[in-house]
Amino acid sequence: MDLVQRILAGDGRAVARLMSWVENGDPRAVAAVKALYPHTGRAHVVGITGPPGSGKSTLVDQITQELRRREKTVGIVAVDPSSPFSGGAILADRIRMQGRSLDPGVFIRSMATRGRLGGLARATNDVVDILDASGRQYVLLETVGVGQDEVEIVKAAHTSIVVGVPGLGDDIQTIKAGIMEIGDLFVVNKADRDGADRTATEIEMMLQLGRARPGWQPQVLKTVATEGEGVAALTEAMLKHQAYLEHSQDQGQRGAERSRWILHELLEERLIARIFETVAGNGTMEQLVKRIAARELDPHSAVEELLRQAGL
Repeated sequence: MDLVQRILAGDGRAVARLMSWVENGDPRAVAAVKALYPHTGRAHVVGITGPPGSGKSTLVDQITQELRRREKTVGIVAVDPSSPFSGGAILADRIRMQGRSLDPGVFIRSMATRGRLGGLARATNDVVDILDASGRQYVLLETVGVGQDEVEIVKAAHTSIVVGVPGLGDDIQTIKAGIMEIGDLFVVNKADRDGADRTATEIEMMLQLGRARPGWQPQVLKTVATEGEGVAALTEAMLKHQAYLEHSQDQGQRGAERSRWILHELLEERLIARIFETVAGNGTMEQLVKRIAARELDPHSAVEELLRQAGL
């Protein structure tokens, strides 16, 4: 409870300690996160996704600078690929944000996906809640950027920003695999490159051809994050979307969708862990694996057997 009180007071070391507990599966983490939950729901969560090389980290750094100019506190969660050896984050996005490391109004956390698909780490939701409870007004959530299927971000964030860049071999790479449906704001970064105007136009055309949305209409903006160009306009658009949500029914709907997703994710994780705990000690798992490999048993029947032994 002392740790919880320190987090509520904004103690960065306490925040970092609990985040480590969460990522490492420390049993103390659950009680602390439970105690913090009534103090959450105040931060505005912004998701930033897009393909590798689109400049997401630089853009996050520049948005943070704009928010700090407005005297807003910021938490940054940068989800990186996992090391196949240590399981830790490889890219360590905080290296790109050295200018923010000494700012007490900014907290940066790099997280490893640890094999999870969808662009987010398993412990992301708890980490966002910890930052929320610690008083961060904005939480910027940067996905791993390993592909074009990172649609989980729309479930975790209030505002979703999809970042693209011209010259990656496909000027409309940001509009594949359902990405168009998750963006509240679309950004063509590195807009000083040839083809930027065409990329922005193609995204706008795809938005017009897509399914009509009631309420908020996604915007397309151009930035050069390394120079800070267009970042103020992007930040202003983000704040406008936040204001829109606060005065519309979408806010409650998104909150309910996020809560439902979190519940499903946690339930799935706990059920799988419970099943493994049940069968790990008696050798059932290895026996089933050998039988499947020998074609003596099909995987579906094996799963049914595991569920039966777990009483499910």
